[in-house]
Amino acid sequence: MQINSIGVIGAGQMGNGIAQVAAMAGLDVIMNDISEEFVQRGYASITKILNRSVDKEKISSTEKDEILKRIKTSTHINDMSDVDFVIEAATENEAVKYKLFEDLDTICADHTILATNTSSIPIGRVAAQTERPEKVIGMHFMNPVPVMKLVEVIKGLVTSDETFQITWDLSLKFGKTPAESNDYPGFISNRILMPMINEAIYCLYHGVGKKEDIDTVMKLGMNHPMGPLSLADLIGLDTCLAIMETLYDGFKDSKYRPCPLLRKYVESGLLGRKTGKGFYSYE
Repeated sequence: MQINSIGVIGAGQMGNGIAQVAAMAGLDVIMNDISEEFVQRGYASITKILNRSVDKEKISSTEKDEILKRIKTSTHINDMSDVDFVIEAATENEAVKYKLFEDLDTICADHTILATNTSSIPIGRVAAQTERPEKVIGMHFMNPVPVMKLVEVIKGLVTSDETFQITWDLSLKFGKTPAESNDYPGFISNRILMPMINEAIYCLYHGVGKKEDIDTVMKLGMNHPMGPLSLADLIGLDTCLAIMETLYDGFKDSKYRPCPLLRKYVESGLLGRKTGKGFYSYE
């Protein structure tokens, strides 16, 4: 099956990044969100990144214009009716994703593959909302999408081999390195990463060290490019909490219990970079 057009649901940080790499790969893209403000903000973010690439002479001004021309914006999910492949990058909320996949299943053509960029929700649960579970798959990009090379490709229990191969090949077309993960809560990446971040938050909660020292230990002692608390702010503390809750609900193992301090920050609206303040201030 030839993939010529991509639909992206969500124009936020992940969604606009996915739209950008798809357009840079020569594909026609429809980037959708619930309001014109959100899609225009996403389009402006793509434009800003491409302008920076022009300034650094990584691409030409003509190439930038051609990439932007391939991206159409949308506030109506019905616009996904003719695309070959949809990547959902909405908020990490099961009810929201379930409703989107139920709607997409009705709207999209029979051949269309439906992928979710979920960080942790089992693919089988998402696929069960549709009448095409063999065409539902996980395609988990890393943040920031234009920079990070990894894509986790996750088959649900009934995802077809054809769907998997098409998604794998599409990841390569995007210039990414795909890695296969089986369908368990958190997959590979977040099953390893999030408990580490959660434990760093416990260290702060218990007064083992100040936030700067916790991050310094992991950066200089473990050669991580970013400390776990800074990384949590980048990911979004609400997303971190949602993933930890998915892990805890999925395995019923106390090692996945979200730190109470993480929950307190989220309940206070301190979500990290996107709100200007998390463990660190970005205002």
